[in-house]
Amino acid sequence: MHALLDQFKNKKVLIVGDVMVDAYIIGKVDRVSPEAPVPVVNIEQRDMRLGGAANVAVNIQALQATPILCSVIGQDQEGEELMQLLAKQGMTSSAIVRSTTRKTTTKTRVISNKHQLLRLDHEQTHDVLEQENLALIEAFSLHINDCDVVILEDYNKGVLTQNNIPVLIDIALKANKPIAVDPKKNNFLLYQNVTLFKPNLKELKEGLNSDLNLKDKANLQTLVMALHQTLGNKMTMVTLSEDGLMVTDHSHFEFIPAHIRNIADVSGAGDTVISVAALCLACDINMKTMAELSNLAGGLVCEESGVVPVNLSKLANESQYLL
Repeated sequence: MHALLDQFKNKKVLIVGDVMVDAYIIGKVDRVSPEAPVPVVNIEQRDMRLGGAANVAVNIQALQATPILCSVIGQDQEGEELMQLLAKQGMTSSAIVRSTTRKTTTKTRVISNKHQLLRLDHEQTHDVLEQENLALIEAFSLHINDCDVVILEDYNKGVLTQNNIPVLIDIALKANKPIAVDPKKNNFLLYQNVTLFKPNLKELKEGLNSDLNLKDKANLQTLVMALHQTLGNKMTMVTLSEDGLMVTDHSHFEFIPAHIRNIADVSGAGDTVISVAALCLACDINMKTMAELSNLAGGLVCEESGVVPVNLSKLANESQYLL
């Protein structure tokens, strides 16, 4: 398995989707405000991290591959902060489009005693404007031949739209690049003919407007086959939370159980799963191994507090027991 992970090193991953800044204000609470019945937070620390599709890029980098982020952000202070974070991380910003009309998505969490007290969102979620859309497609086109796999990372923040999703997929298919998709509800059925489609259970139910009990494997398989009939995708991977994940090429189904973990925080686990799965596609690794490695990596990040990338050393160490 170490040899398999070594294959990731020379791969380049073109990631398109909604990038954001995850900001944290961390402090102590020891009194209630006299002005209103709210806690007073004495700030001890501020932290800013790459979030959304940019967290996928951080995971790709942690796996020793090279991420290329393609997105639209604002020409605002938050956008400058995101660009600085990219530079600090050693990532290229050559495919980032700056817009004078758009806010850079920033989610600020106020935390005390390891509990979130409040979240402040600075964002616009309407679709990118036509000029921004054309610039995004141009940036994508300029980098498509230089990558080994494409990830479409949709957070429903307006970067991936009904106007550009078919175009981006068509460009990637013509360049013979595998495409992995992490979908959300709004554009769920627009991702036609991709290589790997990776919803979680909630997204699958919402995307197909189903009330089936998907804890039942037969129901899950039925719904996944219905999805395949609509999308024409080669493979489907569904993350099942504490039950692990399911993957299929629509001829064979594999159910991979979750590993026993001390769960601290499930945030960002989906980003890790799609990152590992996409690199496995780039390396032409078989479906079951891809699922086992992705499942293992997703579980590892759940042992950490906050959104963190996968630890390659831990992944390499534990992956030796998969075979």
